[in-house]
Amino acid sequence: MEMQKDLVVGGVELKWDLTNGKVLFEGGDVVFFWVSAMKTFFDTINEITGKEATNLVLEATGFRQGIIVGEGFKEMKEINTSNVVEWLSNTYVPAGWGYVRVEKMDVDSKHFTLYIKDDWEYKMNKLGDDEKQGIFVPAHYAGVFTGLFGRNFWYKIIEYQNGDNPYTIVEYFPSNVNVQQNIRDMARKQEALHIKELESLVAEKTKILQDLVKELSSPLIPVLEGIVVVPLIGRYDEDRAEDLINNTLNNLPKYQARYVLLDLTGLNKEISPYTAELIDKLGSSARLLGVEVILVGISAELAMVITQSLPGLKKFECLQTLQHGIYYALGKSGKRIM
Repeated sequence: MEMQKDLVVGGVELKWDLTNGKVLFEGGDVVFFWVSAMKTFFDTINEITGKEATNLVLEATGFRQGIIVGEGFKEMKEINTSNVVEWLSNTYVPAGWGYVRVEKMDVDSKHFTLYIKDDWEYKMNKLGDDEKQGIFVPAHYAGVFTGLFGRNFWYKIIEYQNGDNPYTIVEYFPSNVNVQQNIRDMARKQEALHIKELESLVAEKTKILQDLVKELSSPLIPVLEGIVVVPLIGRYDEDRAEDLINNTLNNLPKYQARYVLLDLTGLNKEISPYTAELIDKLGSSARLLGVEVILVGISAELAMVITQSLPGLKKFECLQTLQHGIYYALGKSGKRIM
């Protein structure tokens, strides 16, 4: 049984070494795949990485493989601008890459226009339901020209093969565009998208925390029937003071409150102008609802501040502790704790 097969197609030598399981194309070791098997391979990449990343992978891989082919055949065949037309067709047609020809060529500027028909990528894409367009093959020929001429080539798709166009038409030309730059651009784009997602997540969480802080910074605590406590903590600016007033006044009817004890223990011996205005405004508004405001948690230092700097607050009943305030409110209600 003969275990060695030799064949020459279009001047290209093919050898099959059946004993060792090798196929040689112009002396180089190659592997054949079914088009349907390649589709499975590409679809898997797309499933894992997504469409945009897959397109970049195919473009970069096709281009880099083309460089290897171009450099290899340049050393073997002494290919130059004058014979590249014949070489392309003779090499790629026997390899199952479909029909390809150079339709236009500018020798001086090294601009090429390729007409490509029924290449393996086109046939692979036709197996799918969606209408994908070739990426690997056009980029591959850009790599081939790059390898042949020792300078970077890129490409521009003029039209794709379809029911109306029998060929995919691609222009090739020297360019500074390269796959490394495209990879970096995509990495930066993905990084920007990731940052944007993180910023959106941070903004969402910040909003939740801000709402929680507002809720915690303006609590309304019912302690006994008709008596609620509102602790004042930290410093109050205009927004925080407004939140406290709105929350308190909106919830007083809910608790049927008659007395509001403003606990000043957490003010750290300081009352800012906004806090004083808050107390005065809250007391005046609550009075219109039939509710009395009582200040509790008055330390000796705070009493001095109120006396010297905030005389307007002396119109409110002021008591030393919250316990005293509760007893006072009960007494005014005609009740006591037994």
